[in-house]
Amino acid sequence: MLLPDSFEKLADLLNNRYHRYARKAFIDGDPIQVPHSFSNKEDIEISALFAATFAWGSRKSIVNSATRLMDIMEWQPYRFVTNFSPSDENRLKGFVHRTFNHADAVGFIRVLQSLYTEGKGLEGVFAKGYSQSGKVCGAIAAYRNAFIEHEVSTRTLRHVPNVDRDAAAKRINMFLRWMVRPSTEGVDFGLWKSIPTADLLIPLDLHTGRVARRLGLLQLQQNNLRAVLELTSELKRFDTNDPVKYDYALFGLGMHEFVK
Repeated sequence: MLLPDSFEKLADLLNNRYHRYARKAFIDGDPIQVPHSFSNKEDIEISALFAATFAWGSRKSIVNSATRLMDIMEWQPYRFVTNFSPSDENRLKGFVHRTFNHADAVGFIRVLQSLYTEGKGLEGVFAKGYSQSGKVCGAIAAYRNAFIEHEVSTRTLRHVPNVDRDAAAKRINMFLRWMVRPSTEGVDFGLWKSIPTADLLIPLDLHTGRVARRLGLLQLQQNNLRAVLELTSELKRFDTNDPVKYDYALFGLGMHEFVK
């Protein structure tokens, strides 16, 4: 396809592809289909966090792993997490998604159990971090601190992004998109009102980065936090209040239209 050669043409392309790809059909085969199996807020949050955490590798393998974990939890993730006991650890034996294994699952569940039984759940920890810093990076840092405070193993902590060390935090930014963006298109959930859509950060991976560079939206060559901030800032030129909606456009262009 011909690349747009003006701001207006680029805006037209991004908005056109956003409307083309941000629709219910997007859910099928995407990791977000797993939390869409639930109606209870806490079930959606917990299943979404695991689906997003597993989001590296093929989409099919991500969905399969998240589905397998929900099977173990008998499709009651909130109940499983809040009632989790040492005897339940055996049910997780053998679970693995790439480098995420059953011990990591136990570590995550223990942290989530504390957040939901002693605090205000996942939304509470992200909301507090955002409120204190005024930035989504602060919310992500607060999420990581919850794992540090609960003294999870070093290997489990590797599955939690460290924005203080320039991590792009693609999976958690995707999770936040799911939780915060309105459900207008029938894809994201719009469950959390504590973080404005205007402050969300683009979930940046190899594919979105490649498309963004081809479109001239991203100059930095590494997919790190600085690149996330640069790309999100550029996307705000097209929609100040909802820049990450263009995640759909970049994803769709990379998946269906741009060749490598």
